Amino acid sequence: QVRLVESGGGLVQPGGSLRLSCAASGSIFSIGTMGWYRQAPGKQRELVASITSGGTTNYPDSVKGRFTISRDNAKNTMYLQMNSLKPEDTAVYYCNAVINYRVVWGQGTQVTVPS
Repeated sequence: QVRLVESGGGLVQPGGSLRLSCAASGSIFSIGTMGWYRQAPGKQRELVASITSGGTTNYPDSVKGRFTISRDNAKNTMYLQMNSLKPEDTAVYYCNAVINYRVVWGQGTQVTVPS
């Protein structure tokens, strides 16, 4: 069974940094586009960053210049470097990937930036 497991969330002061990781495991023969999403209380889940298998990245304006997505294909792992964090970045962060042509979600990791 294919799984995605996030790690690296926590509590950080405004202006601080965190690095999230997302590791894929199981019987994997293909990983396509990977992405990070977040969901704050009472809000819809939104895309934070995505990266194709070829390394093309995409960010919404809300995080552009502060967040950097990357992936290590040899390790089946994706990262999200988050800098200059703001209280509005507080949310549960989920990783997502197309693995073996199916969409897989991680369980989520909490990121809290107090105001």
